[in-house]
Amino acid sequence: MARKVITTLVCDVTGAEAAETINFGIDGKMYEIDLAENHAGILRDILGDYVEVARRAGKLTTTSTGSRRSAAVSGERARRPDLSEVRAWARQEGYSVSARGRVSAEVLTAFDERSKLAAVG
Repeated sequence: MARKVITTLVCDVTGAEAAETINFGIDGKMYEIDLAENHAGILRDILGDYVEVARRAGKLTTTSTGSRRSAAVSGERARRPDLSEVRAWARQEGYSVSARGRVSAEVLTAFDERSKLAAVG
């Protein structure tokens, strides 16, 4: 037996037909809301000024237990320098670095120390 299921989104504000579901987060909690096209535009306009000056925190993912966790890049990794800049500096300083792949912890540490000294001096 064939079955056809039709899902209709209903605007959570007006009860009219909704155009889309919008996901957003605030204070560590994720929300979703079904909105008609004009209400979706209003929400985006309101949040837009804040989004422009906010930092990206990463996407929330659902774990196998159903809880949500942030897939954000750790602060340490988010501040990683441009590796092409590190490689160029390392070559000038006599380090052996490959054109691709991992940069050794020794080189990254030396680059960080150099950066710290440059910031102080």
